[in-house]
Amino acid sequence: MSVINLEYLFKPRSVAVIGATNDPRNAGNIVMRNIMAGGFLGPVMPVSSQAEAIAGVLTHPSVRHLPKTPDLAVVCSPLDEVPEVIHSLKERGTKAAVLMGAGFASMTAEESQDIRSTILSIASPPDIRILGPKSLGFMVPSLNLNASLAHARVEPGKVAFISQSDSLFATVLDWAIDKGVGFSHMVALGSRIDVTFADILDYLGSDPLTRSIMLYVESIKDAREFMSAARAASRNKPVLVIRPGHALDSVLAGSRRRAAWGYSMDEVYDVAFRRAGMLRVEDIDGLFDAAQTLSAPRQVYDRKLAILTNGTSAGILAADRLMVGGGELAPLDEETIKSIDKVLGEENWSRANPVDIPFNADGKAYSDVLKLLLKDKNSNGILAMHVPWTAQPDVEVAEAIRDALKRVKRMVLTAWLGSGKAGQAREVFRNAGVPTYETPTQAVQAFLYMAEYLHNQEMLIETPDSLPTDFFPDTAGARNIVRNALDQGRDALTEPEAKDILAAYGIPVVETRIAVSAKEAVIAADELGYPVALKLRSPQIPQPFDVGGVLLDLETPERVWEGAASILARCTRERPDAYIEGFTVQKMGRRPGAHELSVSAHLDPVFGPVLLFGHGGMAREMIRDQALTLPPLSMSLAKELVSRTRISTLLRGTPSHLAADIDDICLTLIQISQLIVDVPQITSIDINPLYADPEGVLALDAKIDLAPFEGEGESRLAIRPYPRELEECVTLKKGRQVTLRPIRPEDEDTHRAFLANLSDEDLRLRFFGVVQREFDHKDIARFTQIDYDREMAFIATALDERGDPETLGVMRTNTRPDNSEAEFAIVVRSDQKGEGLGSMLFYKGIRYTRDRGTAKLTGQTMVENKAMQGLAKKFGFVITPDPDDPDLVDMVLDLEKAEG
Repeated sequence: MSVINLEYLFKPRSVAVIGATNDPRNAGNIVMRNIMAGGFLGPVMPVSSQAEAIAGVLTHPSVRHLPKTPDLAVVCSPLDEVPEVIHSLKERGTKAAVLMGAGFASMTAEESQDIRSTILSIASPPDIRILGPKSLGFMVPSLNLNASLAHARVEPGKVAFISQSDSLFATVLDWAIDKGVGFSHMVALGSRIDVTFADILDYLGSDPLTRSIMLYVESIKDAREFMSAARAASRNKPVLVIRPGHALDSVLAGSRRRAAWGYSMDEVYDVAFRRAGMLRVEDIDGLFDAAQTLSAPRQVYDRKLAILTNGTSAGILAADRLMVGGGELAPLDEETIKSIDKVLGEENWSRANPVDIPFNADGKAYSDVLKLLLKDKNSNGILAMHVPWTAQPDVEVAEAIRDALKRVKRMVLTAWLGSGKAGQAREVFRNAGVPTYETPTQAVQAFLYMAEYLHNQEMLIETPDSLPTDFFPDTAGARNIVRNALDQGRDALTEPEAKDILAAYGIPVVETRIAVSAKEAVIAADELGYPVALKLRSPQIPQPFDVGGVLLDLETPERVWEGAASILARCTRERPDAYIEGFTVQKMGRRPGAHELSVSAHLDPVFGPVLLFGHGGMAREMIRDQALTLPPLSMSLAKELVSRTRISTLLRGTPSHLAADIDDICLTLIQISQLIVDVPQITSIDINPLYADPEGVLALDAKIDLAPFEGEGESRLAIRPYPRELEECVTLKKGRQVTLRPIRPEDEDTHRAFLANLSDEDLRLRFFGVVQREFDHKDIARFTQIDYDREMAFIATALDERGDPETLGVMRTNTRPDNSEAEFAIVVRSDQKGEGLGSMLFYKGIRYTRDRGTAKLTGQTMVENKAMQGLAKKFGFVITPDPDDPDLVDMVLDLEKAEG
C-alpha cells in the first residue's frame, strides 16, 4: 500500500488526455468535455493524431510532443495501445494515469491478465500510479476537476465516495445532485491493478477537505492492507460502507461455502468492517443519512431514544422501527412527566414515550417540551417529529426547535413529514446543522446507525482484559505433531493427535485412543477405564452418528466387543462403499448440565483465518447459532464474539443451570486463535462439542486439517498480531533487569502511570510545549492500541519494589504506508536517566525500522533539547534547523546507509 504520487492523481496541476477525439460517443471526447466544462484551472492537453482541436483546445500528436510534462494523464486509448502510452508517459516523467479505454470485453482472461502485467511492469508503481483500467474516472470538485465519464458534475462538499462499481458511481452521483449533497472526491476504482481501496483510504484519511468517507465494496484483494488502512482512517473520521452481500454470495458460490464451513463470505466482510471501526449500511439512502448524522458533533452511547411527536401513528411507527432495529424507548423520569403535565396538562399528552402532544401545539409548546426531555438523563437521543396540520405552521415550529437546540450537547434528530412547508422546515434544520429526515424510518435508522458506529469505535479503543500470566503453550510439541503428519503425506490429524495439540495449548480434552479392531478397542477401553464411548472411523463417513456409528456409556469389555460388532454390521449394511479404518475409543466426559458449544477455525481465501463460536452438539447445523471473528483475539474481543450468539444468554445462567465459566470459554477462543498463528500448517479446526459449565470447558471431539505452508503464521492474518518475537531482556548499568517489548492494549494502566510520573520538563520537551497532565481513556488507547503494521511503540518495563510492573520509557515509530519513512519519538522517565535506557530503546527502534526495510528514520526536537540531539548524533543522525520553525531541529537517519 502506498500514498506515493497520489497527490499527482488527486491534485494535478496539469492534465493530458491521451486518445482524445471528436467522436461524441468516445471516452476521449466525453472526458475532454467534462474536464473543460468543469473549469479546471491548469493546462489541459489533448493528445490526438486525428484532430487539430478537441473541445476548443489544440491537440498534440503524441506524448513526446506535449509542451510540458503532465502531472496526470487520462488514457482513453484502446487497451492494447496502453503499454506503449504508459512507456511514453514514464519517459516524460508523468506520475499518475487513469485508464479508461475500451478493450477488456473482447479479451480472454489470459489476454487480460497478460496486458495488466505488462502495464504494471512498465509503470512500476509508485513511479506512475495507475487508477483502473476499466475505470469511470474520478472527480475532485474543490479543484473543478471532472476527470470522469460521468454525465454530470457535483458541488464541493466534505464527503468522499469510493466505488468499485461504475453503475453505483453514476447512481450516487444522481442521488447527490437531487439531494444537493457535495463531495470532496468521487472515485471509480475500476479493475484495481495498482490503486486500491487501501491506498485511497490512506490518502483521504489525512485529507483536511474530507470529513467522512463512503465506500461501495464488492470484493477485497488485499485484506491485510485494507484492514490496516481502514482502521487508521476510522480513527480520524467516519468510514461508511455498503456491500450487497446476499446477492454477491449467491453469484460467487457463497452458498456452497456456508454448506461446507458454516458461514458465508458476507459474514466475514461484515465482521471485518466492524473490526475496522467502520459502519455498514444497507442502501444509498442509509449511506447519506448516516453520513449526515455522524457529521453532527453530538454522540450517542446506547440505543435509548425519546420520541416527541404531534401525531400518534407517526410516533408508533417510529417506535416500532426503533425496537425492530434493536433500540429501546427511553423511560421518562417521573419528574419529567410532572413537568410536561404543567406545560400541556395531564389530559393533553400521552404521559409516556413516545411523547404525543396535541396536534395544534405551537412552536413554544414544542420547544418547552423538548427542553424538558433534554434534561431527562434516561434517553441518549431525542427524535422530534412533526405531522402537517392546518393549524400548526411547520416552519414556525422548526424555528422554535432550532432556537431551543443552541448550545445543546445532546443528540437531537428531526423528521418533518410531508412536502411544501415541511421542505422549508427541513431547510431550517439543515442550515442550523441539525440532522433532519423526511420519514420516521429514516430518522430512527440514522440514530441506530450512530449507535452502531460508536459501538464499533469503542471496540477499536476498548482496553482488553488481561490474559492469564500462566498461559505457556507447548508450541514446539504441537508443531512436531503436525510435521510428522505432513511427512507421512496426511492432510488431517487423527482425533488423538488433534486432542494432543489442544492439550498442548491448555485446552482440557477427553482422553482418546485409536483402535483398528474390536480387540484393540477392548484393550483401549481397559486402559482408559469405564464407561467409554465407541465411534466408527471412516473417511467416507464424517458423521458416524448418521449411520449409528456412535455408542455411549459402554461399561464392560463385553459391551465394547458387542458394540464394535454391531457398528460394523450396520455400516456394512448401510454404507457398503465406505472404507472402515477402525474405531475411536474415548473415556466418557461426564459433565451433567453442561452446555454443548462449538469452536472452529477455517482459512478464508480473502481474510485468512476466521474463528467461529456458537451452539454445538449434533443439532449445530439445524440450530445455526454462531458468530465469527478475525484473529488475533483479546479477552474483550472474545467476550464480544460470545455475546453475539443466542446461547450466550443461557451461558449466563438459568433457573435450572448454573452460569458457565465465560472467562474459560473466552480463554479457549484465544488459545485457538494463538494456535492457528503459531502453527500455520493448520487449515481448519473443529471442536464439537465443547462442554462448558461452572467448572470450565472440556473438548470431547476435535478435527484438524493440514496443508504445507512456508512462512510465518502471522502473515496469513488480516490483522497483524502482537509481535512477541520482538521482546528482549536487557540489563541497565546498575544491574536492573528490564524487558524491552512492543506495547499492548493491556498496558493502559501502567502507561497512564508512566505519563503521570513524567516531569513537567519531560512532557514539555516530548510534546513541544505545555500539555495537560490528565490523559483520558481515548488518549491512552491511542498510545497503547496500535496497528503493528504501521506503528511501533517499544516500552521498557520492569517490576517495582512491590513486584508490580511499571513502565520506564518508550520509543515510538510511525511508518508511512509506503515504508519510505518512519518518524520517531522517545521519552524516558527522569529518575531512569543515566542508566543507558534511552540508548537501548533508541537502538531497538533503529534496528526494527531498518529490518523492516524502512528507508529513513526522522524526528524533531526542540533546539534546547541538547540531550536528545546528542543521543541522535551518537547513532549517526544528521541534525539540521527546521526551515519552518526556528525553535525546532530536524533529525534524519538514512537507514540504508547506516552502519550496523
